[in-house]
Amino acid sequence: MEEAVVLYPSPPIGHVIAMVELGKLLLTHQPSISVHILIATPPYQADSTAPYIAAVSSTVTSIVFHKLPKVILPPSPTVTHHESLTFEVLRLNNPNVLQALLSISKDYKVRAFIMDFFCTVAFQVASGLNIPPYFFFTSGVSCLSSFLYLPTLHNKTTKSFKELKVLLNIPGLPPVPSADMPKPVLDRNDEVYEIFLNNSTYLPKAAGIIINSFESLESRAMEALSHGLCVPNGPTPPLYCIGPLIADIDRRSGVNSCDGVPDCLLWLDKQPSKSVVFLCFGSLGLFSVQQLKEIAVGLERSGQRFLWVVRNPPSENLSVAIKEQAEPDLEALLPMGFLDRTRDMGKVVKSWAPQVTMLNHESIGGFVTHCGWNSVLESVCSGVPMVAWPLYAEQRFNRVLLVQEMKIALPMVESETGFVDSSEVEKGVRELMESEQGKLIRERTIAMEHDAMAAMREGGSSRLALAKLFESWKKG
Repeated sequence: MEEAVVLYPSPPIGHVIAMVELGKLLLTHQPSISVHILIATPPYQADSTAPYIAAVSSTVTSIVFHKLPKVILPPSPTVTHHESLTFEVLRLNNPNVLQALLSISKDYKVRAFIMDFFCTVAFQVASGLNIPPYFFFTSGVSCLSSFLYLPTLHNKTTKSFKELKVLLNIPGLPPVPSADMPKPVLDRNDEVYEIFLNNSTYLPKAAGIIINSFESLESRAMEALSHGLCVPNGPTPPLYCIGPLIADIDRRSGVNSCDGVPDCLLWLDKQPSKSVVFLCFGSLGLFSVQQLKEIAVGLERSGQRFLWVVRNPPSENLSVAIKEQAEPDLEALLPMGFLDRTRDMGKVVKSWAPQVTMLNHESIGGFVTHCGWNSVLESVCSGVPMVAWPLYAEQRFNRVLLVQEMKIALPMVESETGFVDSSEVEKGVRELMESEQGKLIRERTIAMEHDAMAAMREGGSSRLALAKLFESWKKG
């Protein structure tokens, strides 16, 4: 019987893309294997992944998508986390996952069920069918360490992380301010905290954990994990660092490119090498009008060349805020005369830009980022140093690592309310591009770029980890 693996990503597009890239990687190692990806309809932007999935289906025929039936969400009060909606969709989809696995198992020997960390609710579905459950952790080794250690931290205190105001000692990591733990686990009275805590207890039970990182980027965390220090009361499952997986694609496949992208590439072509700071904050990285104006003032005062992706401010209702936005009115959002005054030194792009393409352009010399893990890896693989400006999810946690452990970023310093004034923007950008510390960070990032390339070459650490993963399936 032909062999297959079944992949189950969380609904948001970034997680789907990461899982597709994993599927492609598996096929490079064993082209005969059949890759099946289960697609749950997201609770927002319901058709947002459809153009991308259609594009992959037409080019990679060995990947088969199974769109799960749409589930009906019960009425709920105002949403405080987009994670809440996602978890509810995944919970309601368990019967559909079961049916999909039963159907696929009729024609294939399913070697592994690989789920996103968000999809832990499906762990027992796979176990019940005697299909080995694996996790694909789309953040880094260090973040994985924090979640494996979360039950231990939980038992050490009765307070929420947001109230503790202490440095947390997690094996293999620098001291982490308790307030910089991933946002969904800051409040232990929040239902999302309970879900993450529960999910963390399933991580050690997996047949293995696949991680989108490479060993030399997070060597200390990897060593602590391999010695079992993050799961003091039980075994740590096998770990497979198979990254960096970078998706060099247009995430808006099938959608008209945003205004100004061809124009901005032409503009970049005219700029000196490594002279431009690129500012881009992910699909959920939205700023208030006041914050946008402060960024503009800081950029203008810095005197640095810049390429800045500007999106509309968020709606007060989260479920509206994460829907597809209209194009921003730059004249209304930015300070009067800003676009004219900075015409020779900068370029503002509406809503979206092809991030990987931009980071790999010869003119880009720095990246102001929200510290999403995909963006971190894309920056590392482009050899572009960062200014770390976290906004949500595990991004404040990532900033600690980028600045203190990896030393490939400078921190953007915000107020207690999260606001960053223009002087901090000016300082961060200038230091990255002009200071001695910025130079050291640039050299360190370029060294990491070379390590990333080496890890993915034949005989590199990530390729060897991939081979070990396949070996584990043969033994199963």
